Amino acid sequence: MSETALIERIAARGDGVTGDGRHVAGGVPGDQIAADGTLIPGPNRAEPPCRHFGKCGGCELQHVAEPALADFVRDRVVGALAGQEVPVGEVLPALLSPPQSRRRAALTALRTGKQVAIGFNAAQSNQIVDMRQCPLLLPELFALIAPLRDLLTTIAQQKRPVKVKLQMLDQGVEVTLEGVKAEGLDAAMALQDFAGTHKLARFAIDQGHGLETLWQPEPPTVCFGEVTVEVPAFSFLQPTTAGQAALVDAVAKAIGDAGAVADLFAGVGTFALSLQKGRKVYAAEGARDAIAALKASANRVGALVATEHRDLFRRPLIPAELNRFGAVILDPPRAGAEEQVAQLAASDTPVIAYVSCNPASFARDAKLLVGGGYTLDWVQPVGQFRWSTHVELAGRFSK
Repeated sequence: MSETALIERIAARGDGVTGDGRHVAGGVPGDQIAADGTLIPGPNRAEPPCRHFGKCGGCELQHVAEPALADFVRDRVVGALAGQEVPVGEVLPALLSPPQSRRRAALTALRTGKQVAIGFNAAQSNQIVDMRQCPLLLPELFALIAPLRDLLTTIAQQKRPVKVKLQMLDQGVEVTLEGVKAEGLDAAMALQDFAGTHKLARFAIDQGHGLETLWQPEPPTVCFGEVTVEVPAFSFLQPTTAGQAALVDAVAKAIGDAGAVADLFAGVGTFALSLQKGRKVYAAEGARDAIAALKASANRVGALVATEHRDLFRRPLIPAELNRFGAVILDPPRAGAEEQVAQLAASDTPVIAYVSCNPASFARDAKLLVGGGYTLDWVQPVGQFRWSTHVELAGRFSK
């Protein structure tokens, strides 16, 4: 072994990796490993901003300085494509969401005696790290942690986990609690008082019999472009507004001035409604409540958006359908869209804008598209889950 070994990159799970392939927990590019295993800090280290770092599983990379963090996000995409031997015209510099910008979070709470712990799970564990600080969440979300801890002392069952879902909407914060027991007048009044005191946009609980909305002064909404959508409870939204803007901008750049566009896995309309102006859009989504919300909003503003409730895994669009469009937007779940991609690869669709939250499944699908005659022109990496190994991206394919 040489006197020192240089850490050259960060692996997919957050370990530092030396040139000879050794993985070093907590290593950062530029660090050196001495012959006795001691880590010698390099220029790319940062002071973690959170007291829970190292224990909480919400962040793995707070010790990495901003330039190296951006390089990691970009390198995840480069590495995934290289692993599938997919050629790419350009991988752009990564765009990172800033601290305190996460607008949605799913936490866990546990009551033990008179104490309630609430937060993310510890790394690779079911243990809850009781959140007393969080540089990830929007301040409006974090401000509810202590009040929720107090509330759950009355409605959380002993030693039974409660799912706590928080999301920022136009009217304020939406709170969903799953696995609570709110029986009796005192509990009902406590819930109403909590919602009113904190001016929630919506408050819903699930006591084991389905979700029940307790508080909703007006229909909760979110805006995409110029269109306001009334969203179902804890609808999927991009985790940060900065990340959403980066992905919408990348998709807009990819599809250009295409007059007819298909948005597949459209959700509540992040892309279909943001980009509908001046074009016709077909939007397909397997979640019934999401596509219903998209349809209602498009109809209200007179947008040329045709919607279909369709399971794209079991019934993907076939080439004869895809060939009607000048561009296709694809935003599948983490597992990717192998069934739909196989149909796209056989189509003559000129442009595909593929949005992904998993570089590995994106690279697998990209290989199918390239095999079908497409060229991967460019990829835009996006780091919405700041200080995490979770990476998102948007890429443009052309034929």
